[in-house]
Amino acid sequence: MLYQGVLKKMPTENQEEVQYYLDMQSDFLHMNQLLEKQITLHFVGYECLNCHLDKAIYRQGFCKSCFFEIPTAGDWIMRPELSKAHLGIEDRDLTYEKEVQLQPHVVYLANSSNVKVGVTRKKQIPTRWIDQGAHEAIEIVEVPNRYLAGITEVALKEHVSDKTNWRKMLMNELEDENLVSWRERLKPYIPDEVKSFYIENNSETELNFPVKKYPVKPKSLNLEKKKSYKGVLTGIKGQYLIFEDNTVFNIRGNEGLVVSINVE
Repeated sequence: MLYQGVLKKMPTENQEEVQYYLDMQSDFLHMNQLLEKQITLHFVGYECLNCHLDKAIYRQGFCKSCFFEIPTAGDWIMRPELSKAHLGIEDRDLTYEKEVQLQPHVVYLANSSNVKVGVTRKKQIPTRWIDQGAHEAIEIVEVPNRYLAGITEVALKEHVSDKTNWRKMLMNELEDENLVSWRERLKPYIPDEVKSFYIENNSETELNFPVKKYPVKPKSLNLEKKKSYKGVLTGIKGQYLIFEDNTVFNIRGNEGLVVSINVE
């Protein structure tokens, strides 16, 4: 079966095993059903996720001009501490920024390759943890806006990582960590204006990914350069497709690429 479409982050469902889907425009692929099947990926072109033109992708699925203009790619997306909607100050579009920034946000700890701190909108839990390939996670604080979450993350990353080692995550080199203890250890470093939002009595969330075989030495596929790749799908973790020959393909990292997918 042959499918074609522009790559976008895979929607997920947290069930006993995480379920993955891929929107191929005219078809919606349930990726879990493709495990242990031979798949061919072929690079067709580009489609900016904003203007939908065939222009080279710069970052986050957007062409360069869109990336520097549209509100959905503002600096506060990657750096929540730069959020200013709570002050009524516009970055690119105050209406949009208020809609996104002025809603409940969570600062959390996730364990994928190591324990890391992160920020997400409350309604993105557990999606955010799934996308990072975390096998366990816990919320630390829940705050009413993105700015407060951002300054908390900045304070805590002085004492815990804010990065994931994607190779280690994909190799499933799990370190058993007590996230409740980590949360309590980090509590003193939460900014004063956020301390009242600390979550006292929650437990860890555990996630299970559909992987038949983990890569020994992950090799990242650059489809733009290689143009075509064929392999047997053996797992999905985070937003990565994992193949039998240790090749891995980051769907989210390739948003905006138009690809064809042939399933044998």
